[in-house]
Amino acid sequence: MTSAGPFGPLQFQLVLLRRMADHQPELVDDARRELGVSLAEMREANRRWQAMARSRHARSPLSRYRSVLGEPALTFRRTIGDLECDALLWSVPLWPDLRFEVMVAPGGAVWNEWLVRAPGAPGPELRTPEDLLPWSCTVDEVARAFPPARPMQGSAPTRMRLGFTPPQGPDGPDGGSPAVADFTWGLLQGWSGQPA
Repeated sequence: MTSAGPFGPLQFQLVLLRRMADHQPELVDDARRELGVSLAEMREANRRWQAMARSRHARSPLSRYRSVLGEPALTFRRTIGDLECDALLWSVPLWPDLRFEVMVAPGGAVWNEWLVRAPGAPGPELRTPEDLLPWSCTVDEVARAFPPARPMQGSAPTRMRLGFTPPQGPDGPDGGSPAVADFTWGLLQGWSGQPA
């Protein structure tokens, strides 16, 4: 892969991985090898993505996703509170049970962009924090498993955190103690106890 070559789904997956490397470097290395690319190629893909996003002549985010990923595999309307959005889903070969979702508000502004469970694909059974394995679940799945979950600010635009309280009981030593799950591009990277 050279900087002069086309930027497509493979390179986009490398962009996703580059952001996850801060949390899960071993998983990222395994995934990169599975894709048959070097660390330098992953860094170059991320550099090119950032250049596309920050260029004075940058396309809109939605146009950029369409040019890189092609037409979405699925598009549907979704209502969140009082806002109606279009949800566009693309396949991500590295994670066959997930889709990359872009939420588009009226007028074409991209409201959210992250990995979600593919429609119809079974998600993991999440009962205790010990079930929260890196790359096993999405923001929505953790929020549903441990209500009431509280969205928290992440350390970068593609990162978010979710505060939750695991159920009390014999299922684990952390039952009942506040915890925080960390996500990159909507995919769980890990969790920890929340400082008091």
